[in-house]
Amino acid sequence: MHNTPTAQTRQACRRVKTTVHLDFCILQPQDKDENHAEHELFTKRVKMDNWTAALLTGVACIVGYLVVRVKKISSLRQAEEKIKRARNRRDESLQRAEQAVLRYKESHPTTDSAFILTLSLSELTQQLKEGSLSPEDVLYSYMEKTLAVNKKLNCCTEILLESLDQLKTVGSNKDGLLYGVPVSIKENIAFKDHDCSCGVVINLDQPAEKDSVLVEVLKKQGAIPFVKTNLAQALISYDCSNPIYGQTVNPHNPQKTSGGSSGGEAALVGGGGSLLGIGTDLGGSIRLPSSFCGICGFKPTAQRLSLQGFRSIYRGQKSVASSAGPMARDVDSLALCMQALLCDHMFSLDPTVPPLPFNMEIYRSSRPLRIGYLENDGYLQPSPSMARGVREVKALLEQAGHTLVPYSPLKISQIVPELLIKGVYADGTATLLQKLKGGLLDPSLKQQVFTHSLPKWFKKILSFLLKPVSPRLSSIVSAICGVRSVSDLWKQHAAVEDYIQETIAHWRSCNIDVLLSPMIGPASRLLHADKLATAVSCTMLYNLLKFPAGVVTVSTVTAEDEEELKHYKGCYQDSLDKFLKEAVSGGEGLPVAVQCVALPWQDELCLRFMKEVEQLVKESKK
Repeated sequence: MHNTPTAQTRQACRRVKTTVHLDFCILQPQDKDENHAEHELFTKRVKMDNWTAALLTGVACIVGYLVVRVKKISSLRQAEEKIKRARNRRDESLQRAEQAVLRYKESHPTTDSAFILTLSLSELTQQLKEGSLSPEDVLYSYMEKTLAVNKKLNCCTEILLESLDQLKTVGSNKDGLLYGVPVSIKENIAFKDHDCSCGVVINLDQPAEKDSVLVEVLKKQGAIPFVKTNLAQALISYDCSNPIYGQTVNPHNPQKTSGGSSGGEAALVGGGGSLLGIGTDLGGSIRLPSSFCGICGFKPTAQRLSLQGFRSIYRGQKSVASSAGPMARDVDSLALCMQALLCDHMFSLDPTVPPLPFNMEIYRSSRPLRIGYLENDGYLQPSPSMARGVREVKALLEQAGHTLVPYSPLKISQIVPELLIKGVYADGTATLLQKLKGGLLDPSLKQQVFTHSLPKWFKKILSFLLKPVSPRLSSIVSAICGVRSVSDLWKQHAAVEDYIQETIAHWRSCNIDVLLSPMIGPASRLLHADKLATAVSCTMLYNLLKFPAGVVTVSTVTAEDEEELKHYKGCYQDSLDKFLKEAVSGGEGLPVAVQCVALPWQDELCLRFMKEVEQLVKESKK
């Protein structure tokens, strides 16, 4: 039997459906209100969370900024404290030296300091050996003069008071070639218990544990290192200024720089406060300041003299070689210094240096030379005084019976950016910037360091944009980006080796013994040395080649040179040429030098050529 719903059942069901429907209709608006409320609550919470996150982010940024700022302020304060201590050490040494000089003069009133200061190095050493002069008289005379010169030029970083104690024992080295000779040394040369800062704050308060090899050899030869001299910050400027010891000025004109980086040495020797100094040269750092200050300077073949104990900013950089070398008033002094340093004692202390004693026979030879001459290398058009210096010396050499033939360096426009600049800055200037980090920056470096600090991608874009306008500047900006990989670095080193061999082959095809070339000058205005970027083609080139090179002062800037400079255009007629013109203007009366160059390991021949130039110029003035 089927169960069929009755009318009553059907009616009950309809009532239930109606009730459910009504209940649903009644409940639905309430659910919507609740959902909406929950949504609003969620939205508010989200907004609150976003606001909180933003607030926390802002607070974190502020805190981060404050932390960085506090660290920077703290770093600057530490730097300033280090600088203050360094300056106090310098001032104390100067004061104590002054007191020592006064005491000595009072107890030795008959000392003829004026006479002592007129003697050449060879004359001085002769009188010291004979006993007609005492090391005490000589040291105190030069110390007094150094103190006076420093007050005018600010060329000294510290008097080495140990020199006064050395007087007690110097007699044991009476047979030394430099017995009793006071010698000045560049600040980055290690002297026990004294800083080698390179003008960089991060290197302060790190006194050397022992003397450098060359300082040891100088002492063994009877010399008395008595003062450290100022230098360019980080050794990378043709100026001589740093935030620790300040600006060194030119002995011929205080509105001009003494040059860099060995500018303190050049100023002290040029000002008469030192008879013989030791500098370093990575890109003209001995030769350029010697030219600016009117003295002689010599950069030997790379590795001819030991560099152990010399502080460098670019240690590990192999493309462009640094050299230590002498700076003095005349070429004979340079030769005597080289003879003294190239001894068994140096070869024993540093076995990495080839044991090649100084060949006096070559230095004293008088055979006629076949001389290449270079006036314009196609990258740097010399200033009128530079060009005149080369022409006048060329004429004197020809009159003396030497043969002069034209010479031009190979591929100089490619070599400057690709091998010179990229060689020194292969790391994209990272090492330099790291050394300067956290310290004060010298005004002479600000523009240069600003460019170095730009992101690599930005420098690449800048180089691209500059190419149609200034191809030379474009190549320089590209070069300071450095190499891209170790493989590229090796290729760069190989290119340097190839270029050296190509240059030697070219030199021999010209059948020349030595080369006469311009040296940048006259001295540039203060804070304008960064405008001498093109000078690397006549300075750093010979560091790359590892050729010995030296400078000899041959003339002074004339009014005619200054007038001709007004029409100077340069090889490229770009901003770099304009900068050079601006930097060297106003130089009337300042020294003019030429550069003498020889093949590697022919240092004695280079010095002999320098001596020839020096003698001919002196005779022409008589």
